[in-house]
Parts: sequence; structure tokens; C-alpha cells
Amino acid sequence: MDYIRSKKYSTKELQSKIMGPNPIKLEEELLLNHKIPYGSCVCDLGSGQGLTSVFLAKEFGFTVYAADLWSEPEENKKFFEKMGFSSNQIIPVKADANHLPFEVEFFDAVVSTDSYNYFGREPLFLDSKLLPFVKKGGYIYIAIPGMKKDCHDNLPQELLLSWTPEQLDYMHDITYWTDILSHCKNAELVSIYEMESNSEVWADWLQQENEYAINDRKAMEAGGGKYLNFIAIILRKK
Repeated sequence: MDYIRSKKYSTKELQSKIMGPNPIKLEEELLLNHKIPYGSCVCDLGSGQGLTSVFLAKEFGFTVYAADLWSEPEENKKFFEKMGFSSNQIIPVKADANHLPFEVEFFDAVVSTDSYNYFGREPLFLDSKLLPFVKKGGYIYIAIPGMKKDCHDNLPQELLLSWTPEQLDYMHDITYWTDILSHCKNAELVSIYEMESNSEVWADWLQQENEYAINDRKAMEAGGGKYLNFIAIILRKK
């Protein structure tokens, strides 16, 4: 696809803030034909250094709570101000996805890009940890790294050049995620599908000069990408 919105965020400075395969392109594809109304209050769950939060606010007109456990709210706040946003438009919050510090039915929607696979693999996570904070009829949009077909019983050597078996256990296929989501009682699965953007978002990430991107190059340059994909999940709260 042609990433029209993402092109505005392709500067070296902004790309240096990505923490994995290009989350802006993933988010642009994820939100094609989305159902979240303009001006909605949205949780960017696993927001990292805040680039996806800026994208959600600027491109879609959402009020965004940038929730992340590993980034510092004060640093993200400075970045948001630099990008022209007030503290009422993007609100940085240090938060554990398993213990979200919000009121019940606080959000119109949740968007989670390249992070849900770290905390959402428990079958009861949606019903007990996330959906209580979403309004009835609200949407959850998720983009996660996955596998074309689970191969944890016989992991390819290419993948093991960069990641341990424990790290690779965060990546699974559509069948795995469909089973996990089938346990959810309080939301309907609108769609789950393989995304187009796998090779392009990886290429953007591997150009970065940080230790994680450099380590990931070993597997991808050996052909490990043929086993991987990105998976989109769209849910609607009942």
C-alpha cells in the first residue's frame, strides 16, 4: 500500500524514536477504514516514546492517552509539546497494561501497535484487564508481530541468530491468536488478518543505528523474515 500519512513522519529525527518495525506504517494500515469517531478519547496502549500517539492525535483528531510502562512521561511530554500538542491533547501516563489507572468505561477506543503480544496472551486479559476501561460499542485495534505459521517446536536457525526461544514465544500465528480471542466474552472479533506491511516496516527498522535494530539484522539478513508477519486484530465491545 501507499503510506500517504506515514510519509510525514519519515524524517531521521522521528524515525530514531521507533522501537521496532515502523509503527507509523503499521498504524496507518491498521486504521484504514476505521470506525473510531473524530474527537474520540483513545488509549495508545504501549505507546513507547510517543510517536504513535502523535500520529493518532494529528492524523485522526483523537484525544490520546499515551500509556506505557517503560517510557518516562516527562520525556514524552516534552516531545509532545515540541510536536505542537498541549497537555490536554496527548496525555502521557506510566501504566502497566495489567493494572491500568483509568476510570471504568473511560475510553472510546484502544489502539495498540507492536506491544499487545507482550501482555495480551492470557485468555482472560481482554475481559478482566482491558475491556472494563472501554465504553460499550467501543473498538480495539491491535497490530502485533507474528508468525506465518507457529514453529516453536522446531525454530528455524535464522530466527535464532537474533532471538532466544523465550523471545520468540511472543510471536505467534493467526490460529494461535484466534484461539486466545475465542475466550473473550465481552467483545466480538470483527476481523483478524495478515497485514501487508511486514517487509516495509522491517526495512525501516533495520536502517536504525541502535543495538536492537543491529541485533535484529542478523536474523533478517539470513532470511528469517520469510517466517514472520504482522497481524491485525479488530474487536468491538459488546
